[in-house]
Amino acid sequence: MSRSFRSFALAATLFAALPALALPAEPGDRIDGSAVIETLDLSTLPAGKTRLWLRVDDNDVGQGYYVPIVVVKGAQPGPRFLLTAGIHGDELNGIGVIHQLVEGLDPAMLKGTLIAVPGLNAPGLRNSTRAFTGGHNGAGDNLNRLIPRDPHEHGAEGNAAQRYAGRLWSCIFIGNTDFAIDLHTQSRGGTYPAYVFVATPAAKRIAMMLRPDSIYVNAGIDGAVEDMLNANAIPAVTYELGGAEVFDRAMIARGLRGVRNVMIDRGMLPGKPSLSDPEPFLGNVVTNVDSPRGGWAQVRVMLNQMVKKGDVLAIVTDPFGRTVATLTAPLDGRVAGMGTDPRTQPGDMVVRLLSWDDRLPCKRDGCPPTVTPVKAR
Repeated sequence: MSRSFRSFALAATLFAALPALALPAEPGDRIDGSAVIETLDLSTLPAGKTRLWLRVDDNDVGQGYYVPIVVVKGAQPGPRFLLTAGIHGDELNGIGVIHQLVEGLDPAMLKGTLIAVPGLNAPGLRNSTRAFTGGHNGAGDNLNRLIPRDPHEHGAEGNAAQRYAGRLWSCIFIGNTDFAIDLHTQSRGGTYPAYVFVATPAAKRIAMMLRPDSIYVNAGIDGAVEDMLNANAIPAVTYELGGAEVFDRAMIARGLRGVRNVMIDRGMLPGKPSLSDPEPFLGNVVTNVDSPRGGWAQVRVMLNQMVKKGDVLAIVTDPFGRTVATLTAPLDGRVAGMGTDPRTQPGDMVVRLLSWDDRLPCKRDGCPPTVTPVKAR
């Protein structure tokens, strides 16, 4: 027997004696003590709280993108509630809502199942970017414009962001959800009040239990989590909670109170909903008041303030502090968003107004089926 053959035989013997290396999401694969899965199957999980990692796909160095999932399965049967956050990687308050909700839930008192996902966009959260920043060039795509409508989509085609969005859809959302809330904030440089998007009458019920400051009744955007679930007869809303890149304790408390209201209304938790917050303002028209000039924006109004046509909303100054533009309200409405970073380019939204127009097809109880989500730009 040659030396090389003896070396090969020894290596083969030693390798055979080692435990088999787990491939991604093989049974037994774990991260920080929690199992790694390739798809969520609620039927395999026991009552109680189960923490999992979904291995969504490979990244550009051959490792995995992992998304955290907490399943809280109640002792009694009931609806399946999908609660998600962080599909935009700079929007964090929803993650705080999920953490506090899960910590405070007693499975023995729960009817049904909560599927909570505190961080859908793993690369965006890691890079502190709104987009799915998955490539070495730093560019990225908006995952909340890439969610498929087709319930049979598996995320096997397209670029990395399209595959990632498709696998969130097929591996978590579809087949596990009776109703849903997708938690957001305004993106970096801006802020929202507590603000819910509603497309259908069933979603309007969820929104009223959330008790936000304002509700925007509109058909939505093709490829958004909320709107693709609604298109598959799964009632869903988007809930905006303040500004980006922070854990805002007041907004998190507001969101938590609303989410628990929804769970009580759906019979998942005992008690009565807390409706102490004022009844929401309803609108079906959003008007962005953009700056015609670059410079330093100084906003003169507050969130939730009612304004009249012609009221001054903001001024823009040049580097010497001289006013170069005065922004006024083009119609009566309610302030439903604004910029918080004073650095302003021409065309930037400075103030967003919400108003009502009875002539539009979307009415106070939702939009008719004939009004479909708009195509993302």
